[in-house]
Amino acid sequence: MKESSTNLTRRAFCAASAAVALSAAARVRAAEPKRGPRFIDVHTHLGQCWNHTRPLTADGLLKWMDEHGVERAVVMPVVSPEASSYPLTTDFVLAETKPHRDRLIPFCVVDPRTAYSGKRHGLKYMLQRYVDQGVKGFGEHKPGVPIDHPGSLELYAVCGELKLPVLFHLDDQRNTDEPGLPGLERVLTAHPDTTFIGHGPGWWASISGDVRTPSDLGSYPTGPVAAGGAMDRLLGKCPNLFGELSADSGSGAIGRDKTFGRDFLVRRADRILFGTDYLSPGQAVQQFDVLRSLDLPAEVEAKIARENAIRILALEA
Repeated sequence: MKESSTNLTRRAFCAASAAVALSAAARVRAAEPKRGPRFIDVHTHLGQCWNHTRPLTADGLLKWMDEHGVERAVVMPVVSPEASSYPLTTDFVLAETKPHRDRLIPFCVVDPRTAYSGKRHGLKYMLQRYVDQGVKGFGEHKPGVPIDHPGSLELYAVCGELKLPVLFHLDDQRNTDEPGLPGLERVLTAHPDTTFIGHGPGWWASISGDVRTPSDLGSYPTGPVAAGGAMDRLLGKCPNLFGELSADSGSGAIGRDKTFGRDFLVRRADRILFGTDYLSPGQAVQQFDVLRSLDLPAEVEAKIARENAIRILALEA
């Protein structure tokens, strides 16, 4: 039977409408940002760190994580007087993270100048108490002493025994060192069974070979990276050394020379962890954009975003 002109018109209209809808859906899909890797952020803080920042609650941190594709985050205490305006104790971090241990990972910290009895056995007892409550690492280690201070050496040794990675801050005031990082090299050599994760202006300035004075370790350099950086050299020499990308020092070091930065992350893909140092509501964080701009190979991005953290912190995948 011959189809009526009315039916033909109706079918043509429906087909055209469907084509328009499919085209619109395709445009929406094309406009949607590509889903990036799920991140494990190895450097955040709760509470109020500085007198110029606002307090961050666990709920506030979790909301920010959801907005940025961060599946889990390390929360670190800071207790050294040089480390922040307000001390944030390990017990505080344990209490704040306890309801959210599926996503918030507590670290512990002890200042190397802390008084305790029992020598190394007494120190190990102190840290074991925190391990028994779920901590996965030691940090943020940020005291106003040299990186190889005798009290810190005891801490590094005990952390090695307890399999606690040490996340340290290094600049010209906290965990101080000389250009070329000879103090850090002594620490790494003396404690081969302890895992160290570098962070801070002095650590990241040393990606470049033009660090000349101790004050340069407190700087945020810009411009091309010079060959021969001490940090890159130590990463190649010491298998117990890692680095993390947090704060302006981390994002700035990778973003200041993107050709070098991309090559560095590809070469050191097994040694770099994602971190932000997020600690205050509304804080600007550059790490997501910097990594996105480098167009890293998928396997490199996955290692930095989460896989290295899972391995080093012994987390569930």
